[in-house]
Amino acid sequence: MTLEAPRIRPASAPPAEEAEDIAALASDRGGLLVFGALALVVGVLSGVVGALYRLSLQAADQFRGVVVAWAQGEGLLGFVLVVAICAAAAFVAAWMVRRFSPHASGSGIPHVEAVLHGLAPPAGVVLLPVKFIGGVLAIGSGLALGREGPSVQIGAVIGHLVGAASRRNWPDCRALLAAGAGAGLATAFNAPMAGAVFVLEELVQKFEHRTALAALAASSTAIATAHLILGDALELSLPPIRYPAPGVEPLFLLLGVAMGFLGIFYNWLLFRTLALYDSFVRASVETRAAATGALIGVVAWCAPGLVGGGEVITQAALAGTQDIFILPFVLMLRFGLGSASYSAGTPGGLFAPMLALGALAGLFFGVVCGLLFPGLAIEPQAFAVVGMTALFTSAVRAPLTGMVLVTEMTGSAVLLLPMLVACFAAMLAATAMGSAPVYEALRERLLRR
Repeated sequence: MTLEAPRIRPASAPPAEEAEDIAALASDRGGLLVFGALALVVGVLSGVVGALYRLSLQAADQFRGVVVAWAQGEGLLGFVLVVAICAAAAFVAAWMVRRFSPHASGSGIPHVEAVLHGLAPPAGVVLLPVKFIGGVLAIGSGLALGREGPSVQIGAVIGHLVGAASRRNWPDCRALLAAGAGAGLATAFNAPMAGAVFVLEELVQKFEHRTALAALAASSTAIATAHLILGDALELSLPPIRYPAPGVEPLFLLLGVAMGFLGIFYNWLLFRTLALYDSFVRASVETRAAATGALIGVVAWCAPGLVGGGEVITQAALAGTQDIFILPFVLMLRFGLGSASYSAGTPGGLFAPMLALGALAGLFFGVVCGLLFPGLAIEPQAFAVVGMTALFTSAVRAPLTGMVLVTEMTGSAVLLLPMLVACFAAMLAATAMGSAPVYEALRERLLRR
């Protein structure tokens, strides 16, 4: 069940129109209560599906780990088996997308944004199983993709279906769709405030009272529901970190500049890789995905900890257990795997791999600064945390979402000021160089195709 999405009025609505929106919101009290109740329903459903999705991905990761550990003792036969399984999983995931729901390819966030801006129709219910099963196959096989993209798009579809089933008008369906997307992000990272901020800062890109109401309701109930299934542990464990000394603070500004240029490179590499995959016109999408899966299988055989969404890598960087001597190699490898994995045409997001890259790059920057300035009390893990937000800001151009997200994931607010400094520098560098935000560029690519 779908509703056609008409083009909405521009984001720069006149103040008179915004005042009318507020007045209409307050006057329609009965409809507002129903709308709020529907937003709560969207949150509960998104929380349940998102939690089940996370459990499925955990089971798939554990299965891959068991298979790789067994196969490493079986010589050449085991190697071939790992490569074949990863290739087959990616092949099936890409086939499901092409055959049943092309909008399920990749993150899904660009499509959600296109729908919210009135540039594309909402996805149908068939996207739900394709995104769920295809994402488990793709990410479970070891592709460097995040769970948040599928969770966001699944939540958006749930929000639209709830609105359409209750016969709400398009503005309400649109607000519920956006709220479901935020609930999906909140569930993916156990970050309710980040889900609501993501809706306003990235998806609709302005403060809309009705959308904000729905986003807050859906994100909060999604997390409450997910906690019943998953528990309420923090996503990332962070060792005790002191507030940086005054002499260390300027280094965070330099880190932001470095992350700004690294984010530009990240976006450039992603789109160059997408163009490269598109150039293989004689090879089907499934063949390209299988080849990428086979490459991932080779890496999984040699270094099992370097494949997958990147949560393990991020945790190792924050805990300080990442081997410093191979850190540059790991960083370069993950850059390449991330771009290749996203270009394969399977379901999977960019957030988690991007955060892993930011943590690795920030940690490396902190270690180098510690060697150059031994007199300063430098904690490399602090630079890893700030690096996550700065790289995210450079690539996505959503600093508030990045800062709130990382703060909620780590449960520590001591680095908020260094985050602000680094995100300012990263955003300034990326904007001054004319680098387009990654989701905006992906949305334009989607509409062209």
